[in-house]
Amino acid sequence: MTKPSLPDLLHAAVSAVGGTERPGQVAMAEAVAEAIDDNTHRLIQAGTGTGKSLGYLVPALAHGERVVVATATLALQRQLVERDLPRTVDALHPQLRRRPQFAMLKGRSNYLCLHRLHEGAPQDEEEGLFDQFEAAAPTSKLGQDLLRLRDWADETETGDRDDLTPGVSDKAWSQISVSSRECLGATKCAYGAECFAEAARERAKLADVVVTNHALLAIDAIEGAPVLPQHEVLIVDEAHELVSRVTGVATGELTPGQVNRAVKRAAKLVDEKTADSLQTASESFERVMELALPGRLEEVPEDLGYALAALRDAARNVISAMGATRDKSVQDEDAVRKQALAAVEGVHAVAERILLGSEYDVVWYERHDRFGATLRVAPLSVSGLLREKLFEDRSVVLTSATLKLGGDFNGVAASLGLSAEGVEAEDAPVWKGLDVGSPFDYPKQGILYVAKHLATPGREGTRGDMVDELAELIEAAGGRTLGLFSSMRGAKAAAEELRGRLDNPILLQGEETLGELIKAFAADPKTCLFGTLSLWQGVDVPGPSCQLVIMDRIPFPRPDDPLMSARQKSVEQHGGNGFMAVAATHAALLMAQGAGRLVRASGDRGVVAVLDPRLATARYGSFLRATLPDFWYTTDRNQARRSLAAIDAAAQADGK
Repeated sequence: MTKPSLPDLLHAAVSAVGGTERPGQVAMAEAVAEAIDDNTHRLIQAGTGTGKSLGYLVPALAHGERVVVATATLALQRQLVERDLPRTVDALHPQLRRRPQFAMLKGRSNYLCLHRLHEGAPQDEEEGLFDQFEAAAPTSKLGQDLLRLRDWADETETGDRDDLTPGVSDKAWSQISVSSRECLGATKCAYGAECFAEAARERAKLADVVVTNHALLAIDAIEGAPVLPQHEVLIVDEAHELVSRVTGVATGELTPGQVNRAVKRAAKLVDEKTADSLQTASESFERVMELALPGRLEEVPEDLGYALAALRDAARNVISAMGATRDKSVQDEDAVRKQALAAVEGVHAVAERILLGSEYDVVWYERHDRFGATLRVAPLSVSGLLREKLFEDRSVVLTSATLKLGGDFNGVAASLGLSAEGVEAEDAPVWKGLDVGSPFDYPKQGILYVAKHLATPGREGTRGDMVDELAELIEAAGGRTLGLFSSMRGAKAAAEELRGRLDNPILLQGEETLGELIKAFAADPKTCLFGTLSLWQGVDVPGPSCQLVIMDRIPFPRPDDPLMSARQKSVEQHGGNGFMAVAATHAALLMAQGAGRLVRASGDRGVVAVLDPRLATARYGSFLRATLPDFWYTTDRNQARRSLAAIDAAAQADGK
């Protein structure tokens, strides 16, 4: 039997989803197939509207060996498993003469734990377990959530939190879920045979395509205990997010509250002397943290060093003692022991890591008004880790709408541990970059307006001229505005000021769930939506409700961000340009994502307005502009307002 051709398969899949074949999608599918066949690596930039999901799914399914697809957002995971994969498999089945299987796999804490549900959660303050269903008042929000979870447990086939609609609070979910460290393991657990997390793993082992997330991919790479099944091909979608997700997984933290919980959980399982030493160390650590000031610790201060050494040693003794003692008077002792061990091991690992003082780690204090001080440790770079763990023994395709920063792939490649394109270096995987473009006509569909006449934004304080400009632009647009701010303080201040000035409703992130805000914004063209980071990347509102995207300033990282400033300093010490490699690259990525909110469909028209003159005047401005879609560019404020008014009038004439 002749093997079906890739163009035929792609045509069948696109027809099945009711789409239109696009040259960029064809080019992408061919590049993915070539990478799989040659066992090589690709970075593929595929602009909005390319249909990149099918661009990688079709060659992946045609390949026949197991493929792992890792993505950053829950929305795309669900889209792949609930919509794209079922339709594509149905469409390809007649030509492939087989029906590829697919499955979703997440971290253990995303699945309901039957042991925790039926036996209760180990109690911190008292012996044994406590029944969370008894403890929570049935009339309270927590009580109602828990009762709903108990009913849902009898109906659900997956136990996956995301299949529960409507959802429940994190607090409620934590009562019936466990982390991988707290899990008893299928062989020791009375509910092991029915375990939802184990069932998901078994489904993944049998699947041709496993859909997972960046965090689980990072855990699989970092912790050395394989979570994902063996696979020949890895496709990383939304790859611009990968470095920050891996950094998040590789970051450790210690708080007095966390250490206190570990002490309470361990106290009933070890002798009094061993428990007291951990309690004493915990109190010393708490005293040091009360005086902690936010900022990076270039060296561990003496008082913190003593407190961490005491914590590390006491935690090690508790771990040894817990391995040697059994106490049958403790109800469901295995679960209590496992949770206590996980808590103490977590404290020990972070204390020891900070004391090791690796030059490849950054340590800092954070202080929160409500939660007090936190001690954090994160890798200076994850590029070496990714180079070693991601690209060995498999073909890797990384794709996103924004991978070319400043006009080439090399910035993103360096963050992934790759050398410059076309440069062969020892131990550095060889890769090729491909930009398949976008089906949208950006110069005709959008304008990039930079408010060159405004004052350069300072670090703090209100910007009266910026708010005036914002009001004028929103009035010209008739609402229809997504306001992307570099800080929540800026978003709030602008919203409060403009609510008093304009007739347009202004929604503010945090005043309602993000999903509800986006729904309300899309429903009424006169409405504006203001917010920060998650809006820069998470809004998909095609049509006339979003015809003006405003960025209040270039979103450089804060100068006092300990990790970013440490990374910048490290680049400079190695002879590079730290500002361009770290701060400008960070800003370019966010601005490209933010500008991408404007044109989501072929009929969309509008303006991206950047209210920061540095985009037009600073030397790095051309680097940032080269990362944005190829909109028609102007610094003429009257031109911007006339264009917005014309777009608004056209939308109103269409009854929108």
